[in-house]
Amino acid sequence: MQDRYGRKFTKLRLNLLDACNMRCLYCMPENQTFSNLENSLSVDEIKSITQSLSLSGIEEIRITGGEPLLHPKFKQIVNELSKLSLKKLGLTTNAILLDKYIPFLKESNITHINISLDSLKEASFKFITKRDCFHKVLDNILLAKANGFIVKINMVMMKNLNFEEIEDFLKFSSDNDIEVRFLEMMKVGHGIPHFDRHFVSADDAIKKIKKGWNLKKMQMPKDSTSFNYMAGKENMKANIGFIASETKPFCSDCSRLRLTNKGVLRPCMMVNEGVSVNNKSDEDLKLTLQELIYKKPNYRIEQNPLTMNEIGG
Repeated sequence: MQDRYGRKFTKLRLNLLDACNMRCLYCMPENQTFSNLENSLSVDEIKSITQSLSLSGIEEIRITGGEPLLHPKFKQIVNELSKLSLKKLGLTTNAILLDKYIPFLKESNITHINISLDSLKEASFKFITKRDCFHKVLDNILLAKANGFIVKINMVMMKNLNFEEIEDFLKFSSDNDIEVRFLEMMKVGHGIPHFDRHFVSADDAIKKIKKGWNLKKMQMPKDSTSFNYMAGKENMKANIGFIASETKPFCSDCSRLRLTNKGVLRPCMMVNEGVSVNNKSDEDLKLTLQELIYKKPNYRIEQNPLTMNEIGG
């Protein structure tokens, strides 16, 4: 799959559900309601669609939500995805339930786990997520690392909330040999009204880090969402990255498509229009994909009113 800009589409974000057991302030309100899973794709439908997509060129799948571990058939879905011929199968989670799934995940083909962690301070974590589970999440991050998974931490930077913790996260990366990625807050859904008050740019973070750390730029794949550095200070060495969706968008090299839990394939997280790919033959799907990828913008769209959990982070 290649479009008129030369972008090849090899990666899929699979959104299992919009439900979540956190209420992060940039993602959704406290009283958020979720869609009924009865209207979502069945395990067999997910199997059929992902099989067809893998035959059409998808090489990597990342399972997202909401919180994917809340899906009652999560294990069945992962078992089917593990049968596909993929270069990489990953999971994005808030890690609250991760300890219950570690033994199962070790037997699956999931090798990469991205975990949201927006603060290393218990009180700030609770304020941001509206949940009192800081130690549970932290323990499960270390548990996943200890069990051999390639773990990455995603930290959404927010002025007046967690930006002063940047150096703490570098120390955490150094102490635990875990990559930490600093994300710019996006103009998406519930984050829009908080944007002006809390937005911090990647350049702001880099400037702050350079006051005490030496940064060495790392070589990354052309379609990487992040640009990474090895940060050094005294006896510490941290692996860090930045996802600067607002100030340094990577649209021109993006290789990702998104499948919603309703079976709608979207070309971009900022584009709400998509096409239903459920119950399509392989031949029909190929034609649909060609139409879809030509609708994928190669420029940054200003904002998206949908909440992040509906899109699939």
